[in-house]
Amino acid sequence: MRLHDRYLFRELLSPLIFCLSGFMIFWVVFFFFGQTGAMRDAKLNFTESVALCAASLPEFFVLVLPVLLLLALLYALTQHARYNELTALRAAGVSLWRLCLPYFVVGLAVTAFYYALNELAVPRCQQYSQELLTRHVQNGGRTGPRQKNVFEKVGFNNRHAHRVWFIPEFNFKKKTLTNPDVRWTLPDGLERELKAESAVYTNAAWNFINAQTFSRTNPGARWQQLPVTNQIAMPEFDETPRQFQLEAKFSDAEGLLSSRSADIPLSDLWPYLKMNPDLSGKDAGRILTKFHGRIAAPWMCFVVVLMAIPFGAQSGRRNLFFGVAGSIFIVFAYYILQQVSLAFGMSGHLPGWIAAWLPNVIFGTVGIILTLRTR
Repeated sequence: MRLHDRYLFRELLSPLIFCLSGFMIFWVVFFFFGQTGAMRDAKLNFTESVALCAASLPEFFVLVLPVLLLLALLYALTQHARYNELTALRAAGVSLWRLCLPYFVVGLAVTAFYYALNELAVPRCQQYSQELLTRHVQNGGRTGPRQKNVFEKVGFNNRHAHRVWFIPEFNFKKKTLTNPDVRWTLPDGLERELKAESAVYTNAAWNFINAQTFSRTNPGARWQQLPVTNQIAMPEFDETPRQFQLEAKFSDAEGLLSSRSADIPLSDLWPYLKMNPDLSGKDAGRILTKFHGRIAAPWMCFVVVLMAIPFGAQSGRRNLFFGVAGSIFIVFAYYILQQVSLAFGMSGHLPGWIAAWLPNVIFGTVGIILTLRTR
């Protein structure tokens, strides 16, 4: 690393830390003022309240990281341009692209940090926050509805095995089903149905308790009841509790229609897409938009580097207000385009990958073009 690389990195790190500290102080104050009623209703003590605030920080970082990086970059570049430091480096034979190499490295590092927070920390902290809020409060003897271990009215269609499940209640933690009803078709066309009081998943197989089995030769025929069995294992049923959990999560239409980028992690989206390779119509558009959106969102941190360079590296003495106003405009325009693009993807008017990557491609291209034209 050259001397000017270390200098540029150090001059960027200082405003980045100051911006992060200022935003964190603002968020902590806003959080405690806004969540006082919820914490009081949840009967949290001081330590639990602090833990709840700390658990909200990863999601806060995901929201503000691109803004923080853009503000710090524009401040640092504006300061360098005001004192003609960039002009001196370029006059010494350092190209603008080589000069900005430390900024690209920081952009990639923040992109990786954003991805790790969004995929690993945010889901766990959200779950921990809900556990805190329901720790001292009970609803009818059950924990609050935010704990997603018990799902009701789960339906699962295994198209490849021609098997349909109707599950009134599914406990993911205990791997149990209550009053399950399974219908399937054998290769010879014989239809079967299995009803049971309960079922438990053990040794990679579903074991049905007090099961009744029915059979019929064709859809128009009457069901013939077979003898009742106290317990029956069905190793040919290859459905797993994880698949039922994913199906229950994705059956929530409100969650799918939400345009937020931090709601369904890739650890859920990728298995669901593998489980349903033949998705079509609006469901496919929503899921694919979510999937590509999760991948594209962290790259906004690298895109803001491309946008900040031409805005901040122009020669001349300018007021610092220019950098702040420029950052607000860039972020505002980016988020508007992102939400519009995601809305088109969720509604099926654009392919999911185009809807997710379109803002990054447009702003990244504009940044590169403006950088090439920067004197």
